Amino acid sequence: MATFGNLSDRLADTFKNLRGKGKLSPADVDGTVREIRRALLEADVALEVVKDFTGRVRERALGDEVSKALNPAQQVVQIVNDELVTILGGEARRIQFAKTGPTVIMLAGLQGAGKTTLAGKLAKWLKGEGQTPLLVAADLQRPNAVTQLQVVAEQAGVAVFAPEPGNGKGDPVRVAKDAIKEANRKQYSVVIVDTAGRLGVDAELMKQASDIRKAISPDEVLFVIDAMIGQDAVQTAKAFQEGVDFTAVVLSKLDGDARGGAALSVASVTGRPIIFASTGEGLDDFEPFYPDRMASRILDLGDILTLIEQAQKNFDEDEAKKVAEKFATDTFTLEDFLSQMQQLKNMGSLKNMLGMLPGAKGMRQQLDNFDESEITRTEAIILSMTKAERRQPKLLNGSRRLRIAKGSGTTVTEVNALVNRFEQAAKMMRTVAKGGTPQIPGMGPIPGQKFGGAKPQQAKKKGSKSGNPAKRAAENAALAAGAPAASAASGSSFGLGGAKKGAPPTPDELASLQKMLGR
Repeated sequence: MATFGNLSDRLADTFKNLRGKGKLSPADVDGTVREIRRALLEADVALEVVKDFTGRVRERALGDEVSKALNPAQQVVQIVNDELVTILGGEARRIQFAKTGPTVIMLAGLQGAGKTTLAGKLAKWLKGEGQTPLLVAADLQRPNAVTQLQVVAEQAGVAVFAPEPGNGKGDPVRVAKDAIKEANRKQYSVVIVDTAGRLGVDAELMKQASDIRKAISPDEVLFVIDAMIGQDAVQTAKAFQEGVDFTAVVLSKLDGDARGGAALSVASVTGRPIIFASTGEGLDDFEPFYPDRMASRILDLGDILTLIEQAQKNFDEDEAKKVAEKFATDTFTLEDFLSQMQQLKNMGSLKNMLGMLPGAKGMRQQLDNFDESEITRTEAIILSMTKAERRQPKLLNGSRRLRIAKGSGTTVTEVNALVNRFEQAAKMMRTVAKGGTPQIPGMGPIPGQKFGGAKPQQAKKKGSKSGNPAKRAAENAALAAGAPAASAASGSSFGLGGAKKGAPPTPDELASLQKMLGR
């Protein structure tokens, strides 16, 4: 996650200095805490939050839990992780749904924070949870805000209530009240009210938001804050808390190239939990906020749980079983490959998913250079094939590959590379499906593994154990002649030849070499 990239790097470098130390002195702890303080301040975390955080880390790091630990460096990382979870809000909180009638959610925040887009993301997420949401266009100030919400609602596949054209016309309080009546009449389970924002905190904004809140008595007031605004997040959050108050926080633009100070400050300063996070531009780039998982991401410990949840949501279990059977019976085709790839795309940004793996910091440069459009090109190539070609790649001769390249806007080289990758992947998965372990290009076989369920080999007769067939033949010939095997080992660079360096190989050795080369 780009927002915490620099902070993660700084903290990782700090902990690296602790490795290998069997015991931490007070000077080691002070130095570590000092580096953590600098890292947090550079990430735009509020000063009061930094002081409290580093104070607790120092106190615990000097305590018995570290001094008596077998690995004090790991113990310090655990302490920092625990304290990060605390300042991020501790326990994860979910939406508080109304016991009767529709649940009313009001969105508030500054203009430019991404409220309107986030309203669509929240509505689509709720729809996926089995709810029937209604979006309400109560932002009648910002130009084209009503139109934007209508477009977002259509993309999310949810209903929208927009009786006023906006652009400075209409009463947002009346629109919000009428929306509740509409929801009751048509039995929508959730009402999401998108309110107006301003370029800065002002009295008019606060009064309008306060009037809407009094009129509709929302179950949740979500304060949408841009994760990229740094230190200003604290002042903005405090101002909204005093003027309107809110029940929870939603972080937008958490995928941006920001320092992350808002995320690490707002929950601690306001006492209100972060409930959701927007992690990209797409409507699916939206997820519940888990303080413990976010802390793990910051410390480069990974977020496997979220990765698993995304996979479970987007991959069909029955389909997965069918694919496994196809691998085992050697009937996996490019059509199946395309289907699997499209399911992978539905999970969202591959960069974000790979960033959830433990140790992702070590491949951050590769992640930054990762071209997600490669999947789109691959999809275009497969879609440019006929059904017969997808099911039988062996049909792909030169002329067919040229036609496919032209149809997909790619080159014949890219088509060839795709077919080769598919064949290699299918071969590897066949091996796995049959209980074996695949040989990865560039790597030798894994020691101790049996491939393809081969039977245990019987004890070999006494003889050469060389892995080079030519050398083995020479050594066995030497043994048969009664000469020590070592004498056969010396000679040419191929392990051939007799006692004299550079001596010509024997006919038997040449035959063995030709067999090895497949001639």
